[in-house]
Amino acid sequence: MIKLKSLPTKAPKGVDKQTSKSLLKHMAKEIGDLQHALYAEKKQSLLVIFQGVDASGKDGATRNVFVNCGTIGTDAYGFKKPTEYEFAHDFLWRVNKLTPAKGFIQIFNRSHYEDILIQRVHKWIDMKRVKQRMDAINTFEQLLEFDNNTRVLKFYMHISKERQREKLQERIDDPMKNWKHNPADWKETMYWNEYMKAYEYAINNSVIPWHIVPVDQRWYRNYFVARIVLDTLKKMNPQLPMLTAEDKKIMSELQSAKS
Repeated sequence: MIKLKSLPTKAPKGVDKQTSKSLLKHMAKEIGDLQHALYAEKKQSLLVIFQGVDASGKDGATRNVFVNCGTIGTDAYGFKKPTEYEFAHDFLWRVNKLTPAKGFIQIFNRSHYEDILIQRVHKWIDMKRVKQRMDAINTFEQLLEFDNNTRVLKFYMHISKERQREKLQERIDDPMKNWKHNPADWKETMYWNEYMKAYEYAINNSVIPWHIVPVDQRWYRNYFVARIVLDTLKKMNPQLPMLTAEDKKIMSELQSAKS
């Protein structure tokens, strides 16, 4: 049973910042190469989910880890409050149509888990509905993996309460970050304990496991996520398609005909 308050939000002692940043550059390059092969192969796909409270670094991780991935074959989507039309459907409707096709990497900034997090915290749904939705989420994610050959990677961005407040304050103090400021984010900090309970429920009741990312230090956050993404892509082992014997025969015949 995972208890978030018992897990670190910073890098382990002895982990060097400059070494980690240097390794990140190499890993990001490898991730880009593997994404290229994945797109060319078109036999499998990767769904990356970043979930966490406001200012926990979901955007930053996306930028730094996937910096060398092609714009064709890689996409990111940020989930916000459902529209009235989306509310008129089941909660997974808007998510299902955004899952990656074979050959693609799809990144979710927030996700279908919002429907058992914010809705639970604000008591818009009861625990019976939370449990029903959790069962549906597990079935949905397993369907992606087993029916569409989509690997699902889930990252919980584990930030300390103090660090979150620092990052939210930066959005007020730094003119270059003013555009990120949203008074509603400060209101949500009042529900910190409730959110931690909701996240723990989602993490502990997931069939596909979560990776708990210490994010108080951005350099370690990026390194941690990149290492797992790279390891996952290596295990997927996408291969660039090669010409078949029949392709070569046809090309040879065409070249002979021209001469």
